[in-house]
Amino acid sequence: MMSQKVNSAFADNESRDGVRMSFNCWPASKIEAAKLVLPLGVMYTPFKKCENKLDLQYDPVVCRTNNSSYAHASETDMPGELYQEFSTVEYSISSGIKNVPTAFLYVVDTCIEPCDLYALKRTLLDSLHSLPPNTLCGLITFGKYVYIHEINPLVEKVYAFKGTKEYNSQELRRLLKLDRQTASPASTLAYGKQEPSVPTNKFLKPLSECFKIMEEIFKGIQLDTFKVQQGRRHIRSVGAALSIAVNLLETTHTNIGGRIMSFIGGACTNGLGMIVDDDLKNTIRSHHDIEQSQAKYFKKATKFYEALAMKASKNGHAVDIYIAAQDQIGLHEMKSLPSLTSGNLVLSDSFESSLLSESLKKLFARDETGNCQMALNAVMEVRVSKELQILGCIGPCVSMGVKHDSVADTEIGVGGTRQWKFCSLLPTTTPAIFFDIVPEAPASAEGQGYIQFQTNYRTINGDRRIRVTTIARHFFTSSSDPMIRDWFDQDAAAVLLGRLSVFRLEREDESNVMRLLDRNLIKICQKFSSFPINTPESFVLPQSLELFPQTVYHLRRSPFLQVFNYSPDETTFYRSIFLREDTESGITMIQPYLFEYSPLTGKESTPVSLDATSLKKDIILLMDTFFQVLVYHGADVVYWKNNGFDKLPEYAHLKVFFKAPLEDAVEIVSNRFPLPRYVVPDEGASHARFLLNKVNPSITHTHLNYQGEEGAILTDDVSREVFLHHLRTLVVSSQS
Repeated sequence: MMSQKVNSAFADNESRDGVRMSFNCWPASKIEAAKLVLPLGVMYTPFKKCENKLDLQYDPVVCRTNNSSYAHASETDMPGELYQEFSTVEYSISSGIKNVPTAFLYVVDTCIEPCDLYALKRTLLDSLHSLPPNTLCGLITFGKYVYIHEINPLVEKVYAFKGTKEYNSQELRRLLKLDRQTASPASTLAYGKQEPSVPTNKFLKPLSECFKIMEEIFKGIQLDTFKVQQGRRHIRSVGAALSIAVNLLETTHTNIGGRIMSFIGGACTNGLGMIVDDDLKNTIRSHHDIEQSQAKYFKKATKFYEALAMKASKNGHAVDIYIAAQDQIGLHEMKSLPSLTSGNLVLSDSFESSLLSESLKKLFARDETGNCQMALNAVMEVRVSKELQILGCIGPCVSMGVKHDSVADTEIGVGGTRQWKFCSLLPTTTPAIFFDIVPEAPASAEGQGYIQFQTNYRTINGDRRIRVTTIARHFFTSSSDPMIRDWFDQDAAAVLLGRLSVFRLEREDESNVMRLLDRNLIKICQKFSSFPINTPESFVLPQSLELFPQTVYHLRRSPFLQVFNYSPDETTFYRSIFLREDTESGITMIQPYLFEYSPLTGKESTPVSLDATSLKKDIILLMDTFFQVLVYHGADVVYWKNNGFDKLPEYAHLKVFFKAPLEDAVEIVSNRFPLPRYVVPDEGASHARFLLNKVNPSITHTHLNYQGEEGAILTDDVSREVFLHHLRTLVVSSQS
């Protein structure tokens, strides 16, 4: 009962404020906090659709000095933010420029197949219908050269640039003859920063004025005219195109929300940001090549894209990367673009795939009020009570460099500041913020500590808002207090631990990271479990931690920590998404959900263990890994389906049985961004490997008579049972 109550409280906190915490009760001193092994961490979703959010149609009261701001308030007439039941409020700001238009700059690869170009044009045209009328739109296309399209109703005009030359914003302004004399007056943003004027120019115009022109320009996009010789790749100037896009927006839209939406069909083979040359004999780099410093273009390309990402994030512009390619395109080198600018990342095999087009529809979908669920150019500030200090943030953001006494010298993730910029926010964007207890003075036992999140952002329609979430948690004298143990959120802790591990993998040796992960698991089990020394069979974990070890087992096997059988681009994609999604999505990625459908239960599904023993011949399994939604048919089900048993009157119930998992899968797919791959394999089919790779290999080819057992997995991986046995042995060992 206690466990159900606690889990319900965690869910309520998340639905009300968008907050999940590893420890929901805090130790009162830094020494006791260190004994918890894991840092105090918060998963916060600043743009979540909160159930109990209070919308306020006035500016917030900013009182950095005593000025009696609430002198006229009374118990019967209080401002909304003073009501205790509203821990999250959102202010609609009336000052400053209203309805600031958002810039959407499309960057389109033309070195693709004709069928892909046709499908991409349809996707681009559909996206136009989803944008608000005041949105500024523009287009850049690229192949060997980069072309900026002028939005002109009278004549079709493009400006061509070399893919091998870098043009800064000043050069672009001179070459394109841009000016800013039509700009509106500047206004002041929160935190004392100046919001620049909103310009207009011939390359970015309001959609209300140029919708028909943009339609014609999109329809007129042609394939790159440079022929590809046999045994060669397309000459593709991806880096130059993105550089020109970033500098073009910097020229006229600095610190005004914007998106660069790049659609890429292959690797950069020319000029800036080059990943591989055009000779097909030279394969694109692998993880091994990068580790052995044998990737010829890796360091230079990575440095180029990092500089580009920092410039875009400074200007408040998100860089989206929509990939449609069978091979790698260099995402590993380009990872800083979506990571530092909070840009979207979608990975598909072809522009003809519905995965990409449906993801865009989901991105621009309107809520019940008719607004796109997207925030731009956001700044999140964290304030804490005197007992706490801020270690840092792990998520798709950059530091604003705002120092404060509450900022710790020790850093986790992006530290040294209490403000971070997110060029874009979606309803699921969730940074992880880490805290510690101050060393100087211990917190008062049984007192409370406070954390406040202030997120200043603009909607896609250009309205400015500030969301404020304030949370409080109790302090306890000892880290061994049962309340700290009982209010431990094992799901949030697992995702936070996963983020820490992924962040370290980018900077440390893999073996060191895995060793630290294992050591932390052993220590936290020792901290909260009960056992006699050297008696593994007596080891017992409390309810609040009973699933934590097996979650860490699946984390160790996940594509976030394992690179075997994954390309660098795939690894980057999985890690980038993991570092930005909320707790529920993060747990799904670490330990996928598996549901069983039986002909005896019809359309009702039953959750089953992610284990080889769940693979049976007479059932259908639905697995959700977040990245894939898989409907697996056992051998007997395949036989019934292929022989039309569901069409026979005596087996009419099979119709519902066959249909139910497909309907549930479609519902999962339609409610997620980016859309997952939808796979329907039969037992023994090649795509069944996605399921076999995820389940716990409790039955393998090493078992006696394994051929007679259902669900036997051909692998040398350690099973969950063996892992947990070793864990118990190490935890209770007197030498640990």
